[in-house]
Amino acid sequence: MTGLSTSLPGWRPDAGEHRKEKVNREPRTGEDNSDIPSRSVTANRDLAGFSVRTQRPGSLLPCRGRCPQINDVLGGDNGGHGAFRVAYSNFRKRFEQLMAVADIRINGDRPWDMRVHREETYPRIFAFGSLGVGESYMDGWWDCEQLDELVCRASRIDLKSHFRPGDIVRAAHARLINPKGNASHFAGGAAHYEVGRDLYRGMLDKRMIYSCAYWSGAETLDEAQENKLVLIARKLGLEPGMKILDIGCGWGGAIHYFAERYGVSGVAVTISPDQFNAARELCAGLPVDIRLQDYREVDEQFDRSYSIDMLGHVGRRNYRQYMESVQRCLRPGGLHLAQTAGSENSAVKADPWVDRYIFPGGHIPSPKQIVSAAEGVLGLEDWHCFTPDYDRTFMCWHENLCAIWDQLEHRDDRNLFRMWQYYLLSFAGVFRSGASQLWQIVFSHAGANGEYIR
Repeated sequence: MTGLSTSLPGWRPDAGEHRKEKVNREPRTGEDNSDIPSRSVTANRDLAGFSVRTQRPGSLLPCRGRCPQINDVLGGDNGGHGAFRVAYSNFRKRFEQLMAVADIRINGDRPWDMRVHREETYPRIFAFGSLGVGESYMDGWWDCEQLDELVCRASRIDLKSHFRPGDIVRAAHARLINPKGNASHFAGGAAHYEVGRDLYRGMLDKRMIYSCAYWSGAETLDEAQENKLVLIARKLGLEPGMKILDIGCGWGGAIHYFAERYGVSGVAVTISPDQFNAARELCAGLPVDIRLQDYREVDEQFDRSYSIDMLGHVGRRNYRQYMESVQRCLRPGGLHLAQTAGSENSAVKADPWVDRYIFPGGHIPSPKQIVSAAEGVLGLEDWHCFTPDYDRTFMCWHENLCAIWDQLEHRDDRNLFRMWQYYLLSFAGVFRSGASQLWQIVFSHAGANGEYIR
C-alpha cells in the first residue's frame, strides 16, 4: 500500500531493471538544470543504486559509483556549508517545482503545506525516493499539520509524468551526497508487530479487528467494525450449523463474532504466535479451532470461507495458489469472501518505505491480477468497493493512537511514534485520493447453484 510514500510514493529512482539512459539535450524552456554537472551523461541504474560516469572532468560527479571522497570535495557533512549549500538549494528548487503541481508549498502557511526543518531533506528524497520521504519524516526533518491531506493531494496527480531526464542525474548526485538519518538504522518492519498488544488494544476497536471498517450508519469505530462483520455474514449467507474457514484470523475477533451470533463452527488460521494465543483465549468454549498454521496447509472442506485484508500479504506470485487453496477447501456450492486493499495498477513492486517498515513482502493486487488468478478456479459473484471507509478508519486509528501513546512501553521512542503517524496518516490520504481502493469480493466454488444476492 502506498503515501507521499506512494506518490513521490511511486518514485523510486533506483528501482527497475539495469539499464542505461542517455541524457544529451538542450534544456526545456523555463527548466533549471544548473545543478546538473554535464549535459552529456550516461547513467547506469541497477538495484544496488546509481553508478554515474561523467564525460566532463571537474564536475561534482568525479568518479564512477559511490565516491567516499565526495564529502571532502564538497566540504564534509557540515549541515549545508560551502558547496553543499549550493547543491541543497538546487535540490530544493526542483522539489518545490514538483510539489507545486499538487498545490503543495514548501514552508507555506496552509495546513497541507510541507514544513522542512533541514536542508538535507531535499537530496535525501531525490536519493531514496519514497523511502527518503518517509524516513526523513520519522527523523523529524520535516512536518505537516495535515499530513493526510498533503499525501492525498500528492497522490491525486501523476508525478512520474512530470519527471525529467535531469532528475535521474539529480538522484545520482544526491546518492553521492548520501544524506541519511537515524531512521536508516531503525528496526524496520518487525517493529510494526513487536510493539506489544497494548498498542493494538488501544488503537483498534473492542474486538481488535485490524482491517477497514464499514461506516454506513455508524458513529463509532466499534459500530463500524460490527457493521463490517454483519455485511460479511450477509454476503456469505451464514446460517447455524455451517462450518467456516477464517484465513488470517488476526486476534480472532471475526470468527468469535460469527460463532457467537450465527451459530457456526469453524477453523481459523494465523502464522503469528501472538495472534494465535490471543485468538485461542478469546474463542475458548466456542466450536472454533484456532491453529498456528499456513492457510495452504489446510486440507478439509468448509461451507464458507473468508479472508479480511490478508490477500495483500500473500505476494503477487501466490495469488493463484491462494485461489486454488480456497477452491480446494470449499464444498460444491460454497462461497468465499476476500476483503482487500487494491490498486488499479498491476505494480511489480511494493512501495519501499511500506515494505521496510509496515508490511514486508506485501503487495496489493489489481483487478486484473485477482481475476486472472481466479480464472478457471473460482467464479466471481460480487465486487463491492467502499474505499472512503478506509480513510475514516485510518484517521480513527490515528486519533486513538495519539490518545494512548503516553501509556505505552515504547512511549519515549520518538522514531517509532513518527513511523506510526506517517503510516496511519499517509494511508488515510492515499485512500482518500482513490490511488488505493478497498474491495469486498465474493467468489463461488464451481457448482454453485442459483442467483447470488448481496
